[in-house]
Order: sequence, then C-alpha cells, then structure tokens
Amino acid sequence: MIALLHIKNIGIIEDLTVDFNEGLNILTGETGSGKSLIINSLNIISGERFSKDMMKKESKFSFVEVCFYLPNHPDNEDGNVIVSREIYENGRNICKLNGRAITVSRLKEIVSNILDIHGQHDNQSLLNISNHIQVLDDFASKEIFNIKKEYKEKYNQYIELKNKLKENYGNDEEKQRTLDLLKYQLDEILSANLQPNEEEDLEEKKKIILNSKKIVSSLNVSSNYLDTNVLDNLSNILNQLDKISNLNEEYEKIYNVVQNSYYELEEASRQIDNLKTQIFFDEVEQNNIQERLNTIFNLKRKYGNTIEKIFEYQKNIENQIKKIENLEEYIENLKKQIKDIETQMSLLAKKMHDVRVNYSKIIEDNVNLELKDLNMRNAIFKVNIQQNGQYNINGLDNIEFLIRTNLGEDFKPLIKIASGGEISRIMLAIKKVLSDVDKIPVIIFDEIDTGISGESGNVVGEKLKYISKNHQVLCITHLANIAAKGDYNYYISKQDIDGHTITKIKKLNEEEIIKEIARISSGQITDVSIEYARQLRNKK
Repeated sequence: MIALLHIKNIGIIEDLTVDFNEGLNILTGETGSGKSLIINSLNIISGERFSKDMMKKESKFSFVEVCFYLPNHPDNEDGNVIVSREIYENGRNICKLNGRAITVSRLKEIVSNILDIHGQHDNQSLLNISNHIQVLDDFASKEIFNIKKEYKEKYNQYIELKNKLKENYGNDEEKQRTLDLLKYQLDEILSANLQPNEEEDLEEKKKIILNSKKIVSSLNVSSNYLDTNVLDNLSNILNQLDKISNLNEEYEKIYNVVQNSYYELEEASRQIDNLKTQIFFDEVEQNNIQERLNTIFNLKRKYGNTIEKIFEYQKNIENQIKKIENLEEYIENLKKQIKDIETQMSLLAKKMHDVRVNYSKIIEDNVNLELKDLNMRNAIFKVNIQQNGQYNINGLDNIEFLIRTNLGEDFKPLIKIASGGEISRIMLAIKKVLSDVDKIPVIIFDEIDTGISGESGNVVGEKLKYISKNHQVLCITHLANIAAKGDYNYYISKQDIDGHTITKIKKLNEEEIIKEIARISSGQITDVSIEYARQLRNKK
C-alpha cells in the first residue's frame, strides 16, 4: 500500500506530504483545489511523461516520492519500498529506488506492478492487452494452474529445440566452408602435438640456456672452494674431534654434526661437478626452444590463453565437426523431437483453451451484472479469445477484453473508451469481479462518479468498499454516497499565502467527515444536511 506520498512543486502544490492507510481512502475538496494534481503526481512516479506545464511557477524542479509498504516485495528488507522522481526544468530526471539511482523505464516497471490508476488511460494494467490472458488465467487459477505449468515446461523445451534447429550452419556451401575452417583449426592444433605443462618446461630451459655462462662460472667457483678449502678443513676438524668424541656425549654430538656436514658437502661437490658437465650454451637448442614457444604463443592467441584452453577448444571443434558431418541425422532427430513435443503442447493448449472459454463466460456474466449496477445498462463486456496457430508461452490463445457501451455499436478494445467516467466504472466492474485474484495492491479511481448520482452512487460506493477488502483504494469523488463509505477521508483545499495559491490536504476526524459529506450533498452545511450525512455514514 501507499504509506506516504510527498509532492513538491507540482502545479499549485508547493510541498505536500500525506500518510495513507489500508482500506478505502476517500479524497474530496472544492473544484480546482488540486485533487487532479495528486493523481498527476502518482502518474509521474509511475514513469509517465512529465510536461513542463506541470511544474510550479518559478520553480527549478518538481519532486514526487512514495513510500510503499509491501512486505513481500523483492526490493525491500523491512517492507518499505521507496521510489522517487526528481525532474528539473531542463528535462533532466533523477529516479531512485530505496536511495539507488534507476532509469525511468525501470521506475515504470516497478510501479506498474504496484499501482493501478483509473481515470487516465496512461497507467492502467487492464488497458494493456498483453495482461488480459494473465488476468483470465488468474481467475481460472484452480483449474488451469497445473496445466499451464506443464505446458510452460514443454514450451521451454520446444524453444530450445527450435533454436538448435536454427543452428544448422546454413546451406551446403556455408556448411562446407565452416567444416573446412574447423578441420584446418583442428589440424593446426593436432600437428603442434602440445603437451600439458610444456610451456613452463620450455621457459625454464630457455632461462638456463640464456644464463649458462653465469651458471658455469658459479659452479666452478663453488667447486674450487669446496675441493681446496672446505672439505680439507672439515677433514682436519674431524680428525681432531675423533680424538675426544669418546670422552663424553657433547663431544660426540659435535663430531656427528661435523661428520654429517662433511658427507653432505662431499655429495654436493660431486653433484656440482656433474652439473658442470651438463651446462653449455647451445645456440641451436635455444633457437628450437624459442621456435616452439612461438608456436605455442600463436596457438594461444588463436584458440585460448593457456594450453588447457587450447585443448578445450580442440574438443569443441571436434564435436562441431562430428555434428556437421552427421548433420542430416541430427536435424531429423531434432525435427522428430519437435513434432513429438508439439503434439503434447497441442493437447495441453486445448485443455487451457477450454478452461479459458468456460471462465471467460463467467467473467463476462459477472462483469455485465456489475455494469448494470453501475448505471451502464447498455454496456456489454466481452472476452475475445482467438487462436492464431502459433505457440507462445501461454499456449495458442490470444485474449483481449472488449466493451460495447451503447446499443448498435461494435465491440471495441478498452483503450478506445473515451470517457474518463465510463472507463473508471468499467474498470471498477472488472476489478470487483477480479478483486480476489488481482495482484496489484493499490488501485486509484478518479472521475468514477462522472454521470451518476443517487442509487448508482450507493452501488459504486459498495463496490469500492468490497475491493478495498483486498486492496488499498484511493478514490477522488464528488458524491456524498461514495464519500460516506470511506475508511479514511481526506480534504484537499487551496489557500492564498503571500500572494501564492497552494494546495493543502488534511485527514479528517469523524465529525469533520460528517461535515464534509454534508457539504458535498447539498453545497452547504445545515442541520438537515448534517443529519443526512450521518445517515449515509451509518450505512458505511
């Protein structure tokens, strides 16, 4: 629901904040007080077009912010979803969701699933034909849900198979060109005879060859030191320690340490001598190593940044070659799978169609009864179901809600209804019938009482009251019968302050509600109108 609405610099609204509540929220006020500006502001936060004429005179920007309380919404943690839109005189927009910048299109997407405004054509979910099939399916949920779920699973498989069928490498010439290229690439990789970790081994050999002089020099010097000094000295030390090693444990330990060191250094000397014979600068080998590294580098540049990636690419093109060489069989297999799944989808689509036809008649009958209650006795609502033979995510059905408002006229799409009052009442009738399955939490009605009075007003009020059991409803009205049904009533007024006209809004207490209903009913507050207002309020 809308928990808080904040508006700045829209028309004669300078800075207005209002808290709304669950249930039926009624907005009343004098003509020109700014009621329509509140609806316009909600249209702005819904991502609709903003006209510069809407900006308050001498202002640099307009701002609308709404705090929605939606406990199960994915964009909140504590139940609060806060959206805002700030528009500057140069046309720049800043839209935010919970303090994070978003695009206008994203704002529109979010709010369209929360807010339904009736009275203006721009932001009504039921005027969007693409929503009609979902509305009908929600209404028939108990019977259609499992069928539709199974169908969607088949449809997703169907799309996947169709996409695979498109990937058939074109005509015979294109297939042959692709096959030749893949075979060339495979031959280039195979002829290189790459080995795992080969590049690292080559780089190490290259490094040794390039440093061979330095290595030989270091080994020679080390060998000389060991042979002429270190080992001879250690041998002399051992002879001396051997004379005392049997006198106590400490001397023996020292003797053992020196002896082990002597043996280890003697082994190191042999290894150094051996390494000296292995190290030499071989220009031919160096060139061979560099050439091999260049080959690996070129393959990496073409097929992957590591040898492992090249192997993966090799496996992939081997699979593609196999697929192309066996393409005819592969395609025939795909076509068979598609045909089988189409047969299953057709049966499920037929089941969904039958359910939709049955429930469309129920919706038609109920909406048409509601329209008669709303003083639209010649209006007929119709659910048009057609099949175009093309499978889509919903089956084979295209569904559109149509209306005929006068005798002798043709059925028209809902969007073609010109009168704001008519469209609001039609939407009220549909929303009344669908209120238990409609997932949009906030519904706003403007101009809903245009052209009605008396008992029709009572009927409208009752239907609004019914819808408000499962939705938050905001309704701007001029009828006392409707105003009397409000769970919460707000009075919108305009005041002249310092030479400027500004809009104010006030939540009314019970006594103030009675006076406002009296004012609406007779144009003035008298004992008689007060008594009448109390009677209407008692019927709430």
